[in-house]
Amino acid sequence: MDKLVFLKERKLLGKRIAQLRNNCINEITGKKISQEELALRLGLAKNHIGLIERGKTNTTVDVLYGIAKEFREEIISLFDFEKTEKDA
Repeated sequence: MDKLVFLKERKLLGKRIAQLRNNCINEITGKKISQEELALRLGLAKNHIGLIERGKTNTTVDVLYGIAKEFREEIISLFDFEKTEKDA
């Protein structure tokens, strides 16, 4: 895969995760789930979600699975880049 294509898709993945996170509401507080809260739920460092959302780091399938599970989504929905680009 071309490196530029890879970097573009990594950024799109991050945007899609941010989009899903912003649509996810904490059932207790009634507020959107923050990057920090998502990281804590997944046992990650506080800034890791931000790095993923900005497309600045690679991540593992385990982390992506955990993110999808927190959003009550199938992991494949994280890669629905067409929806991300439409909503951007």
